Amino acid sequence: MPSSGPEDHVIKSEITRSGPDYVLIKLTPTVVDILKEYGPGAIAGSFPDHRPPAGIRFGIGDTVAVSIFEAAAGGLFIPAEAGVRPGNFVALPNQNVDLNGNITVPYAGQVKANGRTPVEIQRDIVKAIGNRAIEPQVVVSLITQNTSLISVLGEVKNPARLTANAAGERILDLIARAGGLTGPGWETWVTLERGGKRATVPFGALMYGSANNVWIHPGDTIYVYREPQVFLAFGAFTIGGNFGGQAQFPFDMWKITMAQAMAKAGGLIDAQAEPAGVYVYRREPRELAERLGADCSKFSGPLVPVIYNADFRDPSGFFLASKFEMRDKDVLFAANAATVDTNKFLLFVQNVVGTANSTIVAANNAQILRINSRQ
Repeated sequence: MPSSGPEDHVIKSEITRSGPDYVLIKLTPTVVDILKEYGPGAIAGSFPDHRPPAGIRFGIGDTVAVSIFEAAAGGLFIPAEAGVRPGNFVALPNQNVDLNGNITVPYAGQVKANGRTPVEIQRDIVKAIGNRAIEPQVVVSLITQNTSLISVLGEVKNPARLTANAAGERILDLIARAGGLTGPGWETWVTLERGGKRATVPFGALMYGSANNVWIHPGDTIYVYREPQVFLAFGAFTIGGNFGGQAQFPFDMWKITMAQAMAKAGGLIDAQAEPAGVYVYRREPRELAERLGADCSKFSGPLVPVIYNADFRDPSGFFLASKFEMRDKDVLFAANAATVDTNKFLLFVQNVVGTANSTIVAANNAQILRINSRQ
């Protein structure tokens, strides 16, 4: 068994507490660096075939044009008195690929077209008429493309089924052909579906992560929708001018850091917050949790509840918070300092004693009044 390297010891030392329902991890530079490798979603990993799509193939219902050329007049298609003709070729009427996947060519009969490229069809036609025509050459072209379509739906200006481009296109190319987004990019998500498999990423991950902008294949579906990314903040934050409470905040950009999230929540309350007790709650993929050193044997399912702890008593905590990226639906919590709980207890005692004293004073005053009334 290979010995663990120094990085393994560093990571395992960050697991400060592990309960039955969570793993608590101290925020360190090593942890932040590992988290950067795991973005909010990746299409590239879900569709590992990064090759451009193969050439467009004909399908049932496509409209096809066939032109046949001969080297001289007097052949199978060009009559002997061909001098008045504009060229040494004949253009057959356009025809659809029938339900059996065939097209019909005179003297060649039924030619298979479904699932084949123009070059493959041309080769078969030339072979079929080669012994009867004079050095024939054939050109097969696609007139109307009714298959090899790509659907672009949702929050785009012109949702439609678009024809596949023979040169190949990527996700952003198809979104552009559909007119572009209707809303801000930072609150837009893109889902790619292919062969029953789906993957979703923020639109920003396509713009800034070129690996996610994968090639699109005929039959793919692209769905664009808007869902603002938000985080929930509660605890000892100055939220909305109030001292403590909870509120939900939108990112208003495609990614924000922990430092920016704390600023949106109004910052820590100096007289109440514990600088070493700022936490982010989220569920991480099992693979990531294991890489961070967590024992995931007690958790079932692909996601593990993880709590990240930032210590702002250490000046480096501010630099870590500016690098730690928030995720959609994260929970940001600032704990109260221990002295706050003590003050709450003392205030409670003061209220109890004050209430008792007030009762005694009231009773004494009533007794004095009764004595005075008798006199």
